[in-house]
Amino acid sequence: MFNSLSEKLESAFKHLKGQARINELNVANTLKDIRKALLDADVNFKIAKEFTDTIKEKAIGEKVINAISPGQLMTKIVQDELTSLMGSEAATLDLTKNPSIILIAGLQGSGKTTFSGKLATYLKAQKKSPLLVAADIYRPAAMDQLTVLAEQIGVDIFVERENKDAVSITQNAIQYAKANNKNVIIIDTAGRLAVDEIMMNEVANIKAAVQPQEILFVVDAMTGQDAVNTAKAFNDRLDFTGVVLTKLDGDTRGGAALSIKYTVNKPIKFMSSGEKMDTLDIFYPDRMAQRILGMGDITSLVEKAQAQYDEAEAKKLEKKIRKNQFDFEDFLSQIQQIKKMGNLKDLMGMIPGMGKSLKDVDINDNSFKGVEAIIQSMTVVERRNPDLLSPSRKQRIAKGSGKDIGEINAFIKQFDQMKQMMKQMNNMPMGKMPGLRR
Repeated sequence: MFNSLSEKLESAFKHLKGQARINELNVANTLKDIRKALLDADVNFKIAKEFTDTIKEKAIGEKVINAISPGQLMTKIVQDELTSLMGSEAATLDLTKNPSIILIAGLQGSGKTTFSGKLATYLKAQKKSPLLVAADIYRPAAMDQLTVLAEQIGVDIFVERENKDAVSITQNAIQYAKANNKNVIIIDTAGRLAVDEIMMNEVANIKAAVQPQEILFVVDAMTGQDAVNTAKAFNDRLDFTGVVLTKLDGDTRGGAALSIKYTVNKPIKFMSSGEKMDTLDIFYPDRMAQRILGMGDITSLVEKAQAQYDEAEAKKLEKKIRKNQFDFEDFLSQIQQIKKMGNLKDLMGMIPGMGKSLKDVDINDNSFKGVEAIIQSMTVVERRNPDLLSPSRKQRIAKGSGKDIGEINAFIKQFDQMKQMMKQMNNMPMGKMPGLRR
């Protein structure tokens, strides 16, 4: 995500390397490269110019204090301005009414239907009772897709396949929600390949009929400045309350994220990547600015870990580690928890300094499949008693997992090394072992 932009911004700061002070000359070269990086990311020229003009105004004459280098100071100024450009603070949903109505709008292919499912998943985790409404009367596949997603995540859906009036469908859905104690209604509307009058009139009529508390414009983050132009067209007609950036796991140049808030003066509320229903995140402008500048995002990483944290299981695992009883079942459980946190490469990119080093590294969600296949080819007794793995058992596991015996031996050796490391940590003096209490 934003790899190209991050590299170009990092390169721009090199003009200040070894300088004792920020001055007209070195800042001019830096700003020239920053402006070019923004334009390459498909940011509007006017926005890029205003952005760099503001940085220049704040940077010229700044003295370097407390051992902070000019490069570090410029990075801080750019970080603050990126944060401001994208909205400064995270924006929340207005869910004060019962039921609260959320209208989802955007072009076809932007990811509206998938986002609707993700939003329902997110709200369900917030102890809400969402209702998905299929209001795309033109594309039967949209109704089918939303129905499948609703079944997958375990939420209710309102569909009237024979009704060809989207306004009527949404009004009927509200009555259904009230009768069935649904406190949030998510309306998935129709899209087109481009903005047209029919689509705009229909979604405007739905808005007038149901008076939603939230109108979220869903935009494909890979489309850059085109997305910003589309957002302006939708906002002129709908006056939407927030933006959702989708497909952030793709080749995202960054133009949409950096330009939309400036153009329509509406906050980016969510960002989404992948097809999994639990891959929806609140958009934090300050955290995104840090990630763009290669600083990582430890806060979001910790929050994702905490969301999967089971205190009872953690205490149980701690006791097993202390007794040197960590086994293959425990290892498999930990792998599954990591996978629930989201895309593996994105997670590693949240660690400061890791983004650049991962640029050309192929890491995908299938990375654990080989290990999982090996462990799942063991019997329950073998998983719980690693010392039982005799040569004949290893041969059977190799056949069951589709691996050769060398791969099985290598995995077991790595597992034994990990257990040995845990044992050494366990033998450290009281209070010296991080995370474990005695």
